[in-house]
Amino acid sequence: MKINGIVAATFAAYHADGSLNLTIIPRLVDKLIADGVAGVYICGTNGEGPNMTVEERMAIAEAYVKAVKKRILVLVHVGHTSIKECQKLAAHAARIGADAFSSVAAFYFKPTSVENLVDCMAQIASAAPELPFYYYHMPALTGVGMDMVDFLAKGGKRIPNLAGIKYTASTLHELQACLNYENGRFEVLSGYDEMLLSALAVGAVGAIGSTYTFAAPVYLEIIKLFRNREIDAAADLQSRVVDFIRCIIKHPSIAAQRAIMKMLGYDLGEARLPLVSLSSDKFIELERDLKTVGFFELLKQYK
Repeated sequence: MKINGIVAATFAAYHADGSLNLTIIPRLVDKLIADGVAGVYICGTNGEGPNMTVEERMAIAEAYVKAVKKRILVLVHVGHTSIKECQKLAAHAARIGADAFSSVAAFYFKPTSVENLVDCMAQIASAAPELPFYYYHMPALTGVGMDMVDFLAKGGKRIPNLAGIKYTASTLHELQACLNYENGRFEVLSGYDEMLLSALAVGAVGAIGSTYTFAAPVYLEIIKLFRNREIDAAADLQSRVVDFIRCIIKHPSIAAQRAIMKMLGYDLGEARLPLVSLSSDKFIELERDLKTVGFFELLKQYK
């Protein structure tokens, strides 16, 4: 399996009582397919996987697989502080027909070396050996910032189903080194939406990101322009993306993006503590700032 294009890291949805809202998933899936994404990445950071029970995460995975019906890829994030729970989620993902799975490093008792990290990922990946496995590198949240080229070198020998890395870090030189390792043996999926064009420039062909959930056509246009060697136009459009992401990061990122989904007609409910939703004033402020940078017009232009 090779991922070419963009994968939307989807958000969790809740009812007013805090229970999972699974009924909205088919509507979200149909929107994303219409927008042209290559797949969905579920129960990750923006999907609040660490905020849920294992049973809830399984229910979400089942709902996405059922709604997608093999029209696009379903990548299931199985990261947890317990490797045993990761293995349960991985085996479940394989059993229900997901296309791939992924895991962050443990974020309480953290791996202390690349070898230790590989040992952990090898155990997780072994629970679903028939599926491609992607290590989710996100040092800003996990606090685990190992050398990823070294991880590929050691992990490639220990993890038969290691497909690559979901690379959510700003160290572009390392992303490039990972892409070039052993003549491109592994996939390296760019995880920073605001750096998509930069990642394309050093050889990336796939990306996973949260803002693709509501702005995928804009990013697909950036990819199209880049591949057509219209670099100035691609850079101009990426700059507009940076403008609206700068509006988002004035607030807690997940809360702001969930608010954008609500602005676009997808009410995902209140995030779970310790995450909190934007206040009414902050919601209005975000909407005003997005209008100022032309965000909504941009979405209409590339719909």
